[in-house]
Amino acid sequence: MTYEQVFEKFKGLFADSDVSHVKEDLSFQFNITGEGEGAFYAAVQDGRLSIEPYEYYDRDAIFICSAKNLFKIIKGELDPVAAFTLGKLKIEGSIEKALKLKELF
Repeated sequence: MTYEQVFEKFKGLFADSDVSHVKEDLSFQFNITGEGEGAFYAAVQDGRLSIEPYEYYDRDAIFICSAKNLFKIIKGELDPVAAFTLGKLKIEGSIEKALKLKELF
């Protein structure tokens, strides 16, 4: 899977997500390692979700993992806490804000 395919798959899964209930601004960067390596971000501002194919320097947290593990987490096949504990997912930045990602999607 190429970076473009990883990004498009992620964006396709969440582009229509209703985040109008989120009352704070949140921004998360995803650094994909291995196959499909690259970075993209998802941000909620004013109750709207943006997903863009580049780094975002004013982010609350960075999630670092392979595309395979990212999509396993999204599908519910891999618990994010277990992935973090096993070293399959790394998080940099605010852990408190990183935990809010689950509320968005």
